[in-house]
Amino acid sequence: MTAQTRGDPTWYTPAALPDELRTLDRPIMGGLQVGAPGKVGLLELAFEQCGGTTRVVRHYQRAPLHVYRPIHLDESFPGMAFVFVQQFGDGYVDGDRCRIDVDCGPGTTAHVTTQTATNLYRTPRNFATQLVNLRVGPRAVLEYLPDAIVPFRGARFFQRTCMTIDVDSTAIVGEVLLPGRVARGERHAYGFYWAETEARRPDGGLLFADLIRLCPAESGGTRLLALLGGWDVLATLYVVTGRGRAHELVELLRRATTQEGVITGVSTLPNDCGASARFLGSTSQAVCAAMRSAWGAAREALLGAPAPYLRKG
Repeated sequence: MTAQTRGDPTWYTPAALPDELRTLDRPIMGGLQVGAPGKVGLLELAFEQCGGTTRVVRHYQRAPLHVYRPIHLDESFPGMAFVFVQQFGDGYVDGDRCRIDVDCGPGTTAHVTTQTATNLYRTPRNFATQLVNLRVGPRAVLEYLPDAIVPFRGARFFQRTCMTIDVDSTAIVGEVLLPGRVARGERHAYGFYWAETEARRPDGGLLFADLIRLCPAESGGTRLLALLGGWDVLATLYVVTGRGRAHELVELLRRATTQEGVITGVSTLPNDCGASARFLGSTSQAVCAAMRSAWGAAREALLGAPAPYLRKG
């Protein structure tokens, strides 16, 4: 990308915002405006296979997003590059616009995660957004598993994750949403949480689309049976792959996700492109354990390697 492209607000601003947020897209009085330095975070990573090891061959970053050099820490999968995304300020504030682009070339293996949980701070005048674009080339493997999102009281957040996945590649993508700062009495006290996920083939053909929309201020809040019911922690894992049959992957994930205190729903993805699992639980520890179990089972079956332990600060 050129500097001119990156400087164009359409590059980092989501198109077709939901009505709930479009009406809030207005100037921020008494603070840094949308698009100001430090409020547009950009991260671009391109991976290529080099002598049996995956390397970063293109890297661009703009604060508040940044990464250090990749590391290769998985003894059972030594060629996989692990990248830890960090964010100055520990989270999103009013008017932040961030975009992450990950491009995995043919035969590459990469794991992208965050250093710690992502905080969503109060957004009284505007909102914060994040665009995530993941391209997984032929025979490539990408694990995109950031740590949990923690929405503070009054936070408003929009996220759109778009995957472009080759027919013989594998993408394991997940997210975890916590109820907020429970110790401070903030249980689903955020204003708005909207997360779109879609996957397409390189020719543009749609594989599936998913949406999570939570607005606690609405009648019934998140306690509605069709939303979270009596649970507080929500997580989703998508396994998109051409390496196995979808129905076999579903059975595998069902056997792997019997964590006590967590209810799980597993189903095939449309177009038989893989499987998805959704978790609800009362604690982050239980839900994250179920997520890890599902990730580990999928990894063993598809890659022949167990899930590694990632030490984080």
